[in-house]
Amino acid sequence: MKLIRRMFTIGAAAALVMSAGVSFAEETLNRVMSNGVLKVATDAAWAPQSFLNDDNEMDGFDVDVAREIAKRLGVEVEFVTPSWDIITAGNWNGRWDLSVGSMTPTIGRAEVLSFPAVYYFTPASVAVHADSPYESISDLNGLAVGATTASTFELYLQKDLEIDAEGVPAFEYQITAGENKSYRDSTAAMDDLRLGDGVRLNGMVGSLPAILNAIENNYPLRILGDPVFYEPLALAIDKGDQEFNDKLASIIADMQDEGVMSALSQKWYGIDYTAAR
Repeated sequence: MKLIRRMFTIGAAAALVMSAGVSFAEETLNRVMSNGVLKVATDAAWAPQSFLNDDNEMDGFDVDVAREIAKRLGVEVEFVTPSWDIITAGNWNGRWDLSVGSMTPTIGRAEVLSFPAVYYFTPASVAVHADSPYESISDLNGLAVGATTASTFELYLQKDLEIDAEGVPAFEYQITAGENKSYRDSTAAMDDLRLGDGVRLNGMVGSLPAILNAIENNYPLRILGDPVFYEPLALAIDKGDQEFNDKLASIIADMQDEGVMSALSQKWYGIDYTAAR
């Protein structure tokens, strides 16, 4: 009898956890409006998309986009900075409401996340040390090439990148690395690359704006060749909340129609990335 009761208790607890998860997914908009706060997951070290500025405040393109979304919802915004692999794993269970972190809507990610709207496109490029001898991207074949863990750049190196979005230009895999090195973020990869060619790394794949920002901040890097692919970058939410999905899609559509997204792109990148090249 005790065993039966214990099994029932465990089963009931599991059911409560599952129902709580569904509740978190289905009631996000109500929770945000009730609390008056939109909790946004992003990166604190990925300039110019998102970073801590000299006043120790979050800043950048994605940060401005998140603030505008919160403004249009009529709520405050709060930023949290979990690691990228945790964000992309989904099943957030209410720890945050929305990811505004320049996420590419891949087929794998779509199993656990929904993508309400693509809000801009950026080139993914290859960077090497400024003094390296490489002249073409294929010169990195057989060498150590880095990328952020669980990113589209890492999937590209693994030759396993499938982008689930319309209007994305076709791409080819141009690198067969001897070693794919995984980093917590692109800054960590660039920090290794700046030490010199082959000291820890020979090249990396990352966001062109982030690489250019590093070069502007005196990283001894250079861009190798043309972009290897173009990323459609989207908002992401946990699966199962159509109301929140539709509300966010409507907000992004309005921001694009009003030229707000284009203006933010010009502000942070000096170019309009709101359409695929």
